[in-house]
Amino acid sequence: MLAVQDLERSTRYFTEVLGFSVDPIRAPGWSFLSRGPVLLMLGECPDEVPARETGNHAWFLHILVEDVDELHGDFEERGARIVVPVGKIVVPVGNRAHGHREFVVESPDGHRILFAQRLT
Repeated sequence: MLAVQDLERSTRYFTEVLGFSVDPIRAPGWSFLSRGPVLLMLGECPDEVPARETGNHAWFLHILVEDVDELHGDFEERGARIVVPVGKIVVPVGNRAHGHREFVVESPDGHRILFAQRLT
């Protein structure tokens, strides 16, 4: 569950840019979304501190995928905000010492999602 300041803007970002679908659950002030096995709730909280202002606590999700490069390309084409992990390497997608190839996207509120593929 993510607190967002503008529910319509965030729902649009997760559906149009990150490829989530809106689930058929309706509740005022909430969006229920899914992408494959990942389920996500967005709750409109306009008076909360945006995630980007919480520093390291803005990291909220690590998703393993089968083809991280394909997903990265798709997200780039759709206009996702792809960010470089703080204090790490200088490329937005790459192999990491811990055995993953990964990249990070950021939501309109600054929530960071890491997408990774295990290296074999």
